[in-house]
Amino acid sequence: MQTFLSDGIGIAYLDTPAEGGAGDPILLIHGFASNHAVNWVNTQWVKTLAKAGRRVIALDNRGHGQSQKLYDPEAYGSDLMARDAARLLDHLGIERADIMGYSMGARIAAYLALDDAPRVRSLLLGGLGLHLVEGRGLPEGIAEALEAEPGAPAPNPTAAAFRTFAEQTKSDLRALAACMRGSRQTLSRAEVAQIEVPTLVTVGTLDTVSGSGPALVALMPNAKSLELPNRDHSTAVGDRAHRTGVLAFLDERP
Repeated sequence: MQTFLSDGIGIAYLDTPAEGGAGDPILLIHGFASNHAVNWVNTQWVKTLAKAGRRVIALDNRGHGQSQKLYDPEAYGSDLMARDAARLLDHLGIERADIMGYSMGARIAAYLALDDAPRVRSLLLGGLGLHLVEGRGLPEGIAEALEAEPGAPAPNPTAAAFRTFAEQTKSDLRALAACMRGSRQTLSRAEVAQIEVPTLVTVGTLDTVSGSGPALVALMPNAKSLELPNRDHSTAVGDRAHRTGVLAFLDERP
């Protein structure tokens, strides 16, 4: 892992060259309570994309993985984390890249596409559908579960699952609680309609967190939907059909 400063905040990242030499860059942005390794390395995404001839950059979002931990919810706006991604591209001298995000990372990627469209060659939103607009998805109580004393009961099963996942990834629970409180912004239908870059929206058919992928695609001028049969929010990210669909999309986009 390497690091750079994004407006004074330390951001860790992985930069993997394409097999066989230079390749089009793709930036991967992970989901909440995850990190670059759990979301993208362990699921074979980095290996798959590099083998397909792409330069693969994957960062740890602020508050996650090896990046700097912050404890103020206002430091975790989706627009702020999108600027971290843009500054990483600046740091690496990359003018334009394909941008792929999963769950919270997809929300960050959408903000980047809206705020800095010339940087985005294509947009790949995984694990996030209509809830990018409607904002529903994860229940309340996750931040409180992350802050609770070990062994304390969580307010609901989803909060308990996120606490367990965060402990498994050896995350800073207090930083994640701040992130959960500060990063749940939505885009309006009008804003989503302004995202004109080629877009792929991928959601599992059993995903109860993301919202409908096809419904989000219907709001966007240049988007396609990929539905993953019998996959939920956790199992869709590393699904083989997900990787196959993304590779086909990248090969076809301008």
